[in-house]
Amino acid sequence: MSPSPSPASAGAPVSAPPSSLPAVLPPLVEATGRLSQEETLRYSRHLIIPGFGTEAQLRLKNARVLVIGAGGLGSPALLYLAAAGVGTLGIVDDDGVELSNLQRQVIHGVPDLGRSKAVSARDSILALNPLVDVVLHEERLDRGNALELFAGYDLIVDGTDNFATRYLVNDAAAILGKPYVWGSILRFDGQVSVFWQDHGPTYRDLYPEAPPPGSVPSCAEGGVLGVLCGQIGSVMVNEAIKLITGVGTTLLGRVLVFDALEMTWREVRVRPDPAAPPITELIDYEQFCGLPSPGSAPAREGSAEAAPTVPTVTVEELAALLEARSAGSADFDLLDVRNPEEHAIVSIDGAVLVPKDLILDGDAVIDDSRTLYVHCKSGVRSADVVRFLRERGHRDATSVEGGIVEWVRRIEPEKMTY
Repeated sequence: MSPSPSPASAGAPVSAPPSSLPAVLPPLVEATGRLSQEETLRYSRHLIIPGFGTEAQLRLKNARVLVIGAGGLGSPALLYLAAAGVGTLGIVDDDGVELSNLQRQVIHGVPDLGRSKAVSARDSILALNPLVDVVLHEERLDRGNALELFAGYDLIVDGTDNFATRYLVNDAAAILGKPYVWGSILRFDGQVSVFWQDHGPTYRDLYPEAPPPGSVPSCAEGGVLGVLCGQIGSVMVNEAIKLITGVGTTLLGRVLVFDALEMTWREVRVRPDPAAPPITELIDYEQFCGLPSPGSAPAREGSAEAAPTVPTVTVEELAALLEARSAGSADFDLLDVRNPEEHAIVSIDGAVLVPKDLILDGDAVIDDSRTLYVHCKSGVRSADVVRFLRERGHRDATSVEGGIVEWVRRIEPEKMTY
């Protein structure tokens, strides 16, 4: 659920002329059929809204919406879409429910721990509204299945938490001519918008280039205020309802940026880049985002395509090294590059806390003559720090594979994790 960088700082086209986008979009779904007595009673508070009424409710009933991810944003989105009376909800998620999810993923509960998120979400939806048809896609979204999955739905709701999948969702929707609602969150901040290539800008108009790997932390690394998921997720559903029914003015061409600490919303306008070619095919999105493709072998060191090598040790090797240091037969420094809030939850005895940002900003002095091992939560930030240090002449810096999560799992299981 990590958000994109600030739109204003990412070079996004802003201040689009109001006339450049349609004032009113046509409804996505036809208002055919009729409401049953049960549906009339259930949705009665919708039916009595002037300008909404039975016609809009029938459009919701006939709508097919695909939600990518049953996590922080997907949880409120799925519940409110179901409560609103969307007839068919598809869920794409191949993950399972973990205890750390429950702080924000309100569609799941303690009895769901260890279960499939898609199955858990379906059960919660049907408990709320058994009139909804829930279709499960318990698979990872990739370029091999995206077009086939999207083709069966009127609208896509993107609650994903990584950049590669966001660009994939954008491009697949653009190729099929489908609109989608996008949201992202991190810590106290959120963003939400609507993208539709046939009528306005796409995600690529807002962010033509992916940020460098590791430059934007995930929620697992940076944290997220749980209620922010509900605040952004409910806005996403609001946009979905407007697109389906044709009421109101959508966020197409606008990005809402929310600051939960200041309780402020600001708006950034976006317009299509006239020089950008239309999106006509899916690409390797991991490569586009500077990530290794799933299942690909690493490039050989010294080859043209090889990235700077980051040497690593396993947590078992680190444990042996720490024992040797205690016995006086080894001498090195162990750096913990997480944030102080993470360090307060759990730490490795003998590690020195030096947050990653202090090192990368040059505010921490690292002795280049010392042998150095670096750990974080999962190994991502520590690899960034080791790469940074080695590029600047520190030739004896090594990252700890799996970070403290792997340390707790395999070395000190009695310690807490997060």
